[in-house]
Amino acid sequence: MTRQLSEPIYSTAVAIGRSLFGFWRLQRRETGLQTIPSSGGAVLAITHFGYLEFALVEWVIWLHNRRRVRFMAKKGAFDKPLVGTLLRGMRHISVDPSAGAEAYADAVVALKRGELLGVFPEAGVNAAFTVRELKTGAVRLAAEAGVPVIPVAVWGGHRLMTKNRKIGFRERFGVPVSFSFGEPIVVTGDDDVRETTSALRESLQRLVDELQATYPVDGTGKWWQPVHLGGTAPTPAAAALADAERDRRRAAAQS
Repeated sequence: MTRQLSEPIYSTAVAIGRSLFGFWRLQRRETGLQTIPSSGGAVLAITHFGYLEFALVEWVIWLHNRRRVRFMAKKGAFDKPLVGTLLRGMRHISVDPSAGAEAYADAVVALKRGELLGVFPEAGVNAAFTVRELKTGAVRLAAEAGVPVIPVAVWGGHRLMTKNRKIGFRERFGVPVSFSFGEPIVVTGDDDVRETTSALRESLQRLVDELQATYPVDGTGKWWQPVHLGGTAPTPAAAALADAERDRRRAAAQS
């Protein structure tokens, strides 16, 4: 593995995350970590059921081979004094919705430089806890940079922090968090972006199905379990309607 230069802010952030996850006594379970290359660029396409997947994936990969993951985050987060300093120090990429091309170009440069880039192709937390239709950005980035896409599924992380749910302090202790890293998807400029994105979604859902089937806690009747498995999470249709209504209210408030 190529020796990495020291990044004190990144190392400190990982140490804080490790301390927090250790304090919560999270039960970590992983499969497929060997698909994460020891060097070279790759796009990590990650499921998005909660707000801590970025930190959980950083944690697991750091423990595996000490590689760092760069994430694309909204410009608003970078504009906050403390959070922005942390994000810039960890070399994450600022995304300005009104000028997305610049962030895209920065991401391609990072991938060509040999970075691991974490993206959430569902473009927002999915409260139904199933994999919805994906944006094509992950595949387009991989094709342009000449790197693979690695599907990454996380199950259980949403029990720590997610949308539309206030989680009690004690509820986070001892939560099992399962990770599955799928086989890399090689993308070329000749591939159909939408077809490859559809294949990526199928891979992610298959990984999620496997994690759910082997999860050590019965989710029947639980808020964190999808409805098709006996849980009380909203259906995908209901979750989509709620998201649309939230977006409508935000747009009205800004107009």
